[in-house]
Amino acid sequence: MQLLHIDSAITGANSVSRQLTAQIVAAYQANHPGTQVSYLDLVANAPAHFTMDAMAPRTGQTEGLSDVQKRENAVSEQLVSQFLAADVVVIGAPFYNFSIPTQLKAWIDRIAQPGRTFHYTANGPEGLAKGKTVIIASTRGGVYSTSEGGRAMEHQESYLQTVLGFFGVTDVRFVRAEGVAMGDAAKAEALATAEQAIRNQAAANQPQATQAA
Repeated sequence: MQLLHIDSAITGANSVSRQLTAQIVAAYQANHPGTQVSYLDLVANAPAHFTMDAMAPRTGQTEGLSDVQKRENAVSEQLVSQFLAADVVVIGAPFYNFSIPTQLKAWIDRIAQPGRTFHYTANGPEGLAKGKTVIIASTRGGVYSTSEGGRAMEHQESYLQTVLGFFGVTDVRFVRAEGVAMGDAAKAEALATAEQAIRNQAAANQPQATQAA
């Protein structure tokens, strides 16, 4: 079993999402002995934002690539190969300005590759990264899940669910800690609920998608 552990929070040791991904990975390893873990810190090793130099090899251009284009393609190839090799992916996805960190978006842009993670058919797009489990540690300073207005402003979990589904991933689970910037009591409650969700997932043989509010 191959597990890819990804963090994207810029706050280092103060990050709630980093705390939760570490707990998710430890729980998964305890429940699945022999799991091999690879780690990707998208802050320490952030891919550059997507450019035409990175795009060129995907447009069918194979001759006359510049050195920059070759280097950018090598970055994309390494990231998509790492993603495709994983059976389980654990992603730390904090809520930044109603969406996800730009570092995480840059990673998604690199692995969104025709012929690798999706392709187009006569019936529309089809995901090629099927059979994976993705567990997302979703952290938010405020509370957005309990009101229509809050849900309308949320482009974090909804985006990740959509893009991973586009890649063919149907088993996407969320462990959510919400309201962590609303005082010590609210943060403690959010963490306790998220940690219980982690324990529930680890205990279940075939757990359903879990969202901790």
